[in-house]
Amino acid sequence: MTRIFVHVEGETEENFVNDVLAPYLNAVGRADVRARLIGNARQRSKRGGIRSWEAVRKDIVNGLIKDQSLVATTMVDYYGLHESWPGRAESRGKVFDERAFTVEDRMRTAISSGLCGFDPRRFIPYVVTHEFEGLLFSDPEGFALGIARPDLSPQLQTIRNDFTSPEEINDSETTAPSKRVLKLIPGYQKPFNGVQAAREIGLDTIRKECPLFDKWIEKLEQAVHLFDSHQS
Repeated sequence: MTRIFVHVEGETEENFVNDVLAPYLNAVGRADVRARLIGNARQRSKRGGIRSWEAVRKDIVNGLIKDQSLVATTMVDYYGLHESWPGRAESRGKVFDERAFTVEDRMRTAISSGLCGFDPRRFIPYVVTHEFEGLLFSDPEGFALGIARPDLSPQLQTIRNDFTSPEEINDSETTAPSKRVLKLIPGYQKPFNGVQAAREIGLDTIRKECPLFDKWIEKLEQAVHLFDSHQS
């Protein structure tokens, strides 16, 4: 069985990984998929985001060293990344699909360069462009149903119509995906409502609408098959 740790920044991503992603990958092959909160994530202020790349790197590297069969990946929001993260400052000014790619590429180098004889396929960085909520705009109607507000489907669809892909919904302090949602739903509870919406929409739909997310899932599927066969 392939073991996959998904290093996440908060409760929303933790719930998504454990309740939505893990069952999905278990249907692909034998996979033990678990979310790992980075550092003292439970103690951080909800507005804090991830403050230090070094703390994240330490968690990831320690796991990879301790378990030589482990596959590590990340699911973090580009919007909230601290400037200390590899490639974060460099990514500014790039077109949207190159921003997350730049950070992921530098993360991959930072992890691999510190491990002797490391199989790079065991680390699969993923940075959500720009926030988890962006993925939910893959299906505005499903989003609205998932949060028990079907009346908001037209408003959510209007937001979605302004972008070629849900992943393009931008990351300013007033127009980030979560900010747009909060304007419509002041009582929106990200950890609960977001995962409920993701269940309603389904990963297949999110993959179809979000090419960067789809590539991440594809890599995880490949890892499940590859490392499970190595252990058999």
